[in-house]
Amino acid sequence: MSQTMKAIEISEPGGPEVLKACERPRPTPGPAQVLIRVAAAGVNRPDVFQRMGAYPPPPGASDLPGLEVAGTIVDGDCGDSGFAVGDRVCALVHGGGYAEYCLADNGVCLPIPDGLDEIQAAVLPETCFTVWSNVFDRAALAPGESLLVQGGSSGIGVTAIQIASALGHPVFATAGSAEKCQACESLGATAINYREQDFVAVVREHTGGRGVDVILDMVAGDYVPREIDCLAEDGRIVIIALLGGARATVNLGKIMSRRLSVSGSTLRPRSVAFKAAIAAQLRQRVWPLIESGQLKPVIHQIFALDDAAEAHRMMESSAHIGKLVLKL
Repeated sequence: MSQTMKAIEISEPGGPEVLKACERPRPTPGPAQVLIRVAAAGVNRPDVFQRMGAYPPPPGASDLPGLEVAGTIVDGDCGDSGFAVGDRVCALVHGGGYAEYCLADNGVCLPIPDGLDEIQAAVLPETCFTVWSNVFDRAALAPGESLLVQGGSSGIGVTAIQIASALGHPVFATAGSAEKCQACESLGATAINYREQDFVAVVREHTGGRGVDVILDMVAGDYVPREIDCLAEDGRIVIIALLGGARATVNLGKIMSRRLSVSGSTLRPRSVAFKAAIAAQLRQRVWPLIESGQLKPVIHQIFALDDAAEAHRMMESSAHIGKLVLKL
C-alpha cells in the first residue's frame, strides 16, 4: 500500500477553481479509527462553505473537504464495531473524503446496505445522519405527525421525504420548479412550488387549517416567521442551514401562545459518541428501509475526483435533484 495518495485540496478560500489535485501522505489511523480505501465520496453543501472559508474543519480534522465516503476498510482499529479489515462500509467523517484514503471513527461506519454499490452508499451518511438527528431526535417527529421539508429536492430533502414517508408521516416539501416538485411527489411528498405558491397557505389548506408538526428548515431568514404561521400547536422548527440569511424578525407572542419551539444544529462538530449513537439508530431504523427498497439513493450526477470543481459548480447552481458524488 502506497504511503502517499491523490487528493483534492482547497488551495485558498474562493470559488470552485481553488479545488486542486495534490499528493498527500496516506493518513495513519489512531485508536478507534479505521482507514478506508475510498471508492466514492459524496459532495455536500458544507463542502462548498468550507471551500469558501466559511466552515472551517473542527480541531484535529483533515483540511481536505469531504464528509462522507464509501469503500473498503484496509487498516486500523475496528474495536468492538463488528467490522474487520476487508469489509465494505460507508462512513460519516470529519473531513478528508476527497481522497483515495480517508480516516473514519469505527463507531460511525455503517455496512453498505444489501443491493447497493459504493457509489450509491457514499451519498447516504451525511444526509441520513442529519435527517435522523434533527427530524427524529431533536424535533421528535412522533407517529402520525406531519413534516414540511424546505428544499425538498436537495440531498437532505430527498432523504427526509423518503424516511418520513416510509415511516408513515404525511410530508410536504417545497421546491423551485415543476421538475423538482415532480421529483418530490414521486418520493412521497405533497410538493409546493415556492416560486408560484405560498407554502403557508398550501399547508393550511391540506391540513384543514391545523398546520404541520415539524419543519426541517435549510433556508432560515425571512422563511422563519412564515414557518411559525405554518406550524400546528406545539410545532417545532429545526434550522440546519442559513441559505436565506442568518437573521429573522419573529413574533415571540405566537411562539409563547402556541407553545412552539425553534432550534438549530450543526452536525460536524459533535462528538464521536453522539454520532455513533445516531449510527446505531440508522442501522436499526433506516438501513432496513434501504434494503427493502423503501428508501433509495437519489443521485443526480457522478463526477471523477479530478472534476470536483465541476461538482461544486453544480451544487452552487442548485440545478441538481438529489446528490452529487465523486467516483475514484
